[in-house]
Amino acid sequence: MKLITFTVPCYNSADYMDRCIETLLPAGEEAEIILVDDGSKDDTGRIADEYAAQYPDIVRVIHQENGGHGEGVNQGIRNAQGMYFKVVDSDDWLDADALQKVMACLRKFAEMEKPVDLLLCNYVYEHVADNTRHVISYKGIMPQDRVFVWQECGKFPPSQNILMHSVIYRTQVLRDSGIELPKHTFYVDNIFVYQPLPYVQTLYYLNLDLYRYFIGREDQSVNEKIMVKRVDQQVLVTKIMIDAVDLYALPQEQKKLRAYMFNYLFMMMTISMVFLTMDGSAEALEKKKILWAYMRHRDQRLYKRCRLSLAGLCDLPGAVGRKICLGGYRIAQKIFKFN
Repeated sequence: MKLITFTVPCYNSADYMDRCIETLLPAGEEAEIILVDDGSKDDTGRIADEYAAQYPDIVRVIHQENGGHGEGVNQGIRNAQGMYFKVVDSDDWLDADALQKVMACLRKFAEMEKPVDLLLCNYVYEHVADNTRHVISYKGIMPQDRVFVWQECGKFPPSQNILMHSVIYRTQVLRDSGIELPKHTFYVDNIFVYQPLPYVQTLYYLNLDLYRYFIGREDQSVNEKIMVKRVDQQVLVTKIMIDAVDLYALPQEQKKLRAYMFNYLFMMMTISMVFLTMDGSAEALEKKKILWAYMRHRDQRLYKRCRLSLAGLCDLPGAVGRKICLGGYRIAQKIFKFN
């Protein structure tokens, strides 16, 4: 068994995928790199095949009809041979020194009778527009350099949520959670980090800046105008997360996890409210009502609790509601780094 599987979903990534792959190769033959060519129209598939030919013991390629980022991740989970699993987007990259320390840590996990379920590291927003960086760390929230459980975590501020960039799941945890990301849908990374969390019993945090997240292209899904245009996909992801976990069924020893997951889900509802309000059409306003009705039908207690959160405040009518909604958008900016 490989120590870790890196899955790299690629769609028309020919211009930048080399940098990503080259930062993964130093993990060596203890790792596998699955390049998922998602029906690309450029040279992505050819470049992926060339890497597989050059590094046959490390790189595998899956060519598929276009299914979107989520299906690329699904393919990785289905085919992974690594004990651990990490998604790296094709325009992002990993820090070389941090990667070597991560690999050393994973070797220790592999020797344990019960390997750690989730390893977390910091991630860095690399802003291309002004060549600045912003590090998201969990120092002060999680214990460092030792195995711990959810009850030992502190409170997560909204700007320090656990995102896809920070997680390395044990592969079996993902499979046990039954996760299956929807095709042709953006923002599925939220499902990826949310749904498996109740299956995580043990965690480990390395205070390392591992993942480098490139932000600044006009076509990125976190662009404000694009998020308004794709608000139906944001709503779909929110609905899937509502259905994914019965938060009230989580055991007492996961009390802090439950609180965290409530806040994460309510932030997803807030973002849905914000961008439906920014759309402003009668159809969008009706979709807000439908989303709330969906949550109410799923779980009355969840609905009532969410109504008292920022998501509910963002749904207030008139100027007050719009003002609060703007505040919700500013929080969303901090989390998703728009613009």
